Amino acid sequence: MVKSGVILLALATSALALPTRLMDTLQYIFGTTLELPKAEIGWTDPRLNGGRFLDFTTPRYGEPLNVIISNRSDPFILTDAGFRLYYKSIGFSEECLGLHYGHVHKADLGDGDSKKSEHILARQYYFPKWGTCWESLAGGNHFRAWKQNGSEIDTGAWFLAVSKEMDSTKNHMIIPDGYNIGRDFLVEAATSVSHWNGRWWQADVEWRRGLLEPGYKGINHAIAQDGRIAILTVNRL
Repeated sequence: MVKSGVILLALATSALALPTRLMDTLQYIFGTTLELPKAEIGWTDPRLNGGRFLDFTTPRYGEPLNVIISNRSDPFILTDAGFRLYYKSIGFSEECLGLHYGHVHKADLGDGDSKKSEHILARQYYFPKWGTCWESLAGGNHFRAWKQNGSEIDTGAWFLAVSKEMDSTKNHMIIPDGYNIGRDFLVEAATSVSHWNGRWWQADVEWRRGLLEPGYKGINHAIAQDGRIAILTVNRL
């Protein structure tokens, strides 16, 4: 019932083009600064079908899905193999020696698959040999990724939870402001020209507010974040 109500309210809002004052009133009544979910180009808002822009780190807390790679990007990077090559070009790689450290996060992208385990965990690649092993020890930037390719909605877009963490002696706790810092590090790398194995890319970014509540409510480690989500369109050069 709640899911249907959200969808109907979103459709009504879009159809009637509600005035700003009425929208402000609705947001005040429901106690949120979030935009109502609506149709998007290149990805689908998870909230339209019961999902959210936080993963499920624990049953109560999550980490922000703060970067989306739109399906308007180079089709090659929308494949699993292509995405792995692409994120190497922006300074990330698989975990140290292929071993997974920490527990697996889940996310509900509203695509009909409910909560599903992370598809990829990648860490900052400091130097060519065993570069992610250093990140595992010394800390740094990393991301988890899920693909929106469920039984009900299949956009092929990648949803990323990006952050910067402390070293292993601190149990890889997220650093203060680490969600914003990690996101911005990845976006800066993506919007610069990058290359790997003879392929070159550069991303355009659209910054969005109103999809994710700013602050630390419901956020893992109670670390505040600014609520901004980067929508990337990665172009092959």
